[in-house]
Amino acid sequence: MSELTGQLLVASPNMNDPNFFRTVILVLRDEEDGTMGLILNRPVDISVKDACEKILQTTCEVEGNLHQGGPCEGPMMVLYSGQAYGEAMGDLKVLPGVWFITNKDEIETVLGDSDSRVRCYIGYSGWTAGQLDAEINAGAWLIHPAVEDFIFSENPRIWSKLMTRLTLGNDIDPTKIPDDPSVN
Repeated sequence: MSELTGQLLVASPNMNDPNFFRTVILVLRDEEDGTMGLILNRPVDISVKDACEKILQTTCEVEGNLHQGGPCEGPMMVLYSGQAYGEAMGDLKVLPGVWFITNKDEIETVLGDSDSRVRCYIGYSGWTAGQLDAEINAGAWLIHPAVEDFIFSENPRIWSKLMTRLTLGNDIDPTKIPDDPSVN
């Protein structure tokens, strides 16, 4: 694993690319040949249940929305928590207790496990060798350690919360800032 694997990329206000405006990305893999990640805060208007029926041609009881992982096309992908399957099944360990899979059979198994936290994606975010480093150096991305609660958060304001933590975190406790600013 590289130093960015398992980290969050938080789009800075300087991010000009509309594909990444106000996004939070979990870096899944960062190697010499490039970097791959998933946008955490971009749900789409299709349920996981409907997507499973259309993409995997299987029934599914998982509720919640499918998420757009990025502008690059790819198969249905899943992040899940727990250690029920893990490295023994060939899953990619993103950080302790959080795994990434693309294998259809494994996805079906994980979606049937009511003990796991699950987030399903279509598409991913990818950078060629050196591209992401250049974007970080240009100020397009801020880096924040990933934790499971950020990865599986349904809070639509996760970008705002992380920006506050990154910019004011040493002066103001960001957990005390209300979601609705009119409450101040």
